[in-house]
Amino acid sequence: MKISTNLGRALALSAGLTVAATVGAQTAPPAAAPAKAAPSAKAAKPASKAPASEFKLVVEPRAMELLRAASARLAAAKSMSFTAIVGYEYPSKLGPPIVYTTRYDVTMQRPDKLRIISPGDGPASEFYYDGKAMVAYAPAENLAAVADAPPTIDAALKAAFDKAAIYYPFTDIVAADPYAALTNGTILAFYIGPSGVVGGVKTEMVAWANNDVFLQIWIGVDDKLPRRIRAIYREDALGLRHEMELANWQLDGVVSPDAFASAKAQAAGRMAFTAPAPPPKVRPLAKDKAAPAKPAAKVN
Repeated sequence: MKISTNLGRALALSAGLTVAATVGAQTAPPAAAPAKAAPSAKAAKPASKAPASEFKLVVEPRAMELLRAASARLAAAKSMSFTAIVGYEYPSKLGPPIVYTTRYDVTMQRPDKLRIISPGDGPASEFYYDGKAMVAYAPAENLAAVADAPPTIDAALKAAFDKAAIYYPFTDIVAADPYAALTNGTILAFYIGPSGVVGGVKTEMVAWANNDVFLQIWIGVDDKLPRRIRAIYREDALGLRHEMELANWQLDGVVSPDAFASAKAQAAGRMAFTAPAPPPKVRPLAKDKAAPAKPAAKVN
């Protein structure tokens, strides 16, 4: 699964559990603007042909080189840990979107070890993969889903998505080949300029797009690590924004052998490693039919 096509789409999915949003998904239409009087026939002028757009999709080598440098730094790390703070907008009935935020504390060791701790917002969840099995654990419910897993991180994350709709928006970053994942389907890439406000480090900004999504990416000047990724999807008529900040980077640090397992998860109750079931359909009462009256109590 790719950041470039899925960032933010499954942020509510974790440990095989979902929480229904309490805010309605319907967005109220904007108020109609007052109608303007039509010009008289005499005043009307023939519409002139709009000039053809001069904008052309370009793929600048400088932008692609920055993405390549960031990807090479990630791919070369034998182990790494980072924190991803992900914010995504959700439409409300009032019109303006509401922002939800999720934190992920990630530790990985190539090629077959991964731990993801998510304290919330929403339900807390934990994910463990040790090269043989993957475990999705819900601490509040003390339930764990356990399944056999393929021998690589990439394959395990795909299996988790296929089996239980578990997805993480930083999947491309921990992939074996981040460059191939991050640049899949490139149709646009250009250098924006420098920035010094993200994570307190100097970064360079790059814009990138394929046919599904437009991304803005902040890459560290000195360490070449991604610091922020911002996405807007082409098919999203509302233009909702998804943003991920990446911090607390540690590359090639010492990782404890027991970091990729949890005694609590192993002792927890079991649940199926499957996709969350959709909520049951409830048939509303017919408005034109009154509820049947209760029988009158017998009088002795």
